[in-house]
Amino acid sequence: MEYIRITSIHDPLFVKMHELMKEVFPPEEVLEFELWKEPLEDSGIRVFAAVHEGDVVGATEYRYYPQWNIAMTDFTIIGRQGLSLGRFLARNRSKDLDELARQNGKELFGMFAEIYDPYGIEDHEFGGAKPMNPFVRREVLSHMGYKKLDFPYLHPSWKNDGEAVKGLDFCFMPAEEEITEIPSGLVINFLTEYYAVLSAKPQEWFGMIDQLKEKEKISLLPL
Repeated sequence: MEYIRITSIHDPLFVKMHELMKEVFPPEEVLEFELWKEPLEDSGIRVFAAVHEGDVVGATEYRYYPQWNIAMTDFTIIGRQGLSLGRFLARNRSKDLDELARQNGKELFGMFAEIYDPYGIEDHEFGGAKPMNPFVRREVLSHMGYKKLDFPYLHPSWKNDGEAVKGLDFCFMPAEEEITEIPSGLVINFLTEYYAVLSAKPQEWFGMIDQLKEKEKISLLPL
């Protein structure tokens, strides 16, 4: 199996990856094909496909932010079972991020991720891909060390229609397990930059940011 970076919408692997995304994610979580052009060409956005016998069987997108020494996992797709895809993607992503942090003269502080809360929303089948079941994914990410940030979370729809997307928790995986809270300013700055690309944001999102500004620290809770 190969871990191959995708940097163009014209890459045949991207066509396969985008089809896989549409199969497993809700429509509001999938950026339109043409809108991927600039993100893929952005050196700070890293999109990798797991390629097995010429097929894209999994993928992951993530980013490293040198100014904060943190990363964000945008998504991880396990499109086929029985290939140890989760471990393959996680290990290769970790190696890549560790190298980016090393080039920045640091050790990675941690990584953010949005994680579905299947206990609070209607179940989503993720295209019938059993490894993508939100109950399974939540437990796997908990095993990896992700913890829930202690505030009600929502994000602007990637359709850029001003709608609020709920049913997720905003989580953080600290590199050092004993860390139990992180500065609220880090969360505010990150979310503000991360969603800057979306011009249409719901008022609820701005309200969430305002509430975070009233806190100094945000606790990390078990998933």
